[in-house]
Amino acid sequence: MDWLMLILGGCFEVVGVIGLKRTAEKNNWINYFILIGGFIMSFQLLVRAMETIPLSTAYAVWTGIGTVGAAVVGMVFFKESKSRLRMACILGIIFSVVGLKLVH
Repeated sequence: MDWLMLILGGCFEVVGVIGLKRTAEKNNWINYFILIGGFIMSFQLLVRAMETIPLSTAYAVWTGIGTVGAAVVGMVFFKESKSRLRMACILGIIFSVVGLKLVH
């Protein structure tokens, strides 16, 4: 159950980052709600997951999900670069996160 909370926490981190990008483009209460709500949920789920998952693993997995998620959202919705090198780096992060889960 804690791994599910950690994964959901990483997903809510992506929601917070989307809110951050939207707030940078246009200040309004909806964008701030997405920003603040996403990060609050993300941190709450991370804290809950760290009750049983070691700090080093939990934080690395959480940030990895957030990093990959933000990169994918940027490419899909904000027309950011989809270069092969960028995709290879994203795959490297995914393999690293999976590796941390396997050695936990």
